[in-house]
Amino acid sequence: METVLSGIRSTGNLHLGNYFGAIRNFVKLQESYNCYFFIADYHSLTTHPTPADQHGNVRQVLAEYLAAGLDPEKATLYVQSDLPETAELYLLLNMNAYLGELERCTSFKEKVRKQPNNVNAGLLTYPVLMAADILIHKSHKVPVGKDQEQHLEMTRTFARRFNNLYNTEYFPEPSAFNFGEDLVKIPGLDGSGKMGKSEGEGNAIFLADEPEVIRKKVMRAVTDSGPTDLNEEPSQPIANLFSLMKAVSEPETLAFFEEEHAKCTIRYGDLKKQLAEDVVTFTSPIREKINEILADPDYLRKVALMGAEKARESGAKTLKEVRSIIGFRAF
Repeated sequence: METVLSGIRSTGNLHLGNYFGAIRNFVKLQESYNCYFFIADYHSLTTHPTPADQHGNVRQVLAEYLAAGLDPEKATLYVQSDLPETAELYLLLNMNAYLGELERCTSFKEKVRKQPNNVNAGLLTYPVLMAADILIHKSHKVPVGKDQEQHLEMTRTFARRFNNLYNTEYFPEPSAFNFGEDLVKIPGLDGSGKMGKSEGEGNAIFLADEPEVIRKKVMRAVTDSGPTDLNEEPSQPIANLFSLMKAVSEPETLAFFEEEHAKCTIRYGDLKKQLAEDVVTFTSPIREKINEILADPDYLRKVALMGAEKARESGAKTLKEVRSIIGFRAF
């Protein structure tokens, strides 16, 4: 069975964009693949070196993914820092990663621009740590977004370089897992790009948001002054609201408001009110499950320990073999 790995950021709550863009598909993947999902608390330090509550962040994200459908009995769900073998493989791969290729990485240059006062070594070698995360389980496929494609290509380079240097075929060269039409892109509420916390709290609807918070966010969503011609194409902000409605509302609800827009009789206040209630209805079962899991620390501890044990079984085997290939021997 092929192995699939995906990292989960440990900062910030999950939003509807995460849910439709990845989580639903992760739930499907765990039925047919040997899946590893890890919470990337090491990675978070490259941009947040002094987190106010690192453990609380990890705990929240773990609860949210469990509530959204990841099954620790079917997949290996673990915390990155619970697998120290990753850090050692990261060190070994760094010995064969070159300054020039790391400095040319698009995401590194972008981070340097955004955080000029925090250009740390971890930021520079982020692709190597990502490669260690993937290769520690000898993964075949990795679900990645457009912004991570270069990092995955670098992982392939590091795997190939290791194999060539040590005259072996040990590491597979992982490929991107393409969800195709199953990957739904959810736009934000600001009228422009995708939903995301980095665009501002009001741009995203989080799975843990209370109903009143959701209603306020949706009612503040950007719109326009209204259509002026029959069958006029919706502007980007309105098309965004229709896209969100397509994800959470009944088909006839979406059809009604699309028809109202085409007839120039749409009332955006009514559209937002309906959308807000549909989002509340959609997210409520997940939010209730999140709160239920957070209220059961024994269950969370059990899941984390089970995931760490399963991940270490895989990671320790890989590292033992890598050390042997390189030439490390115990006296």
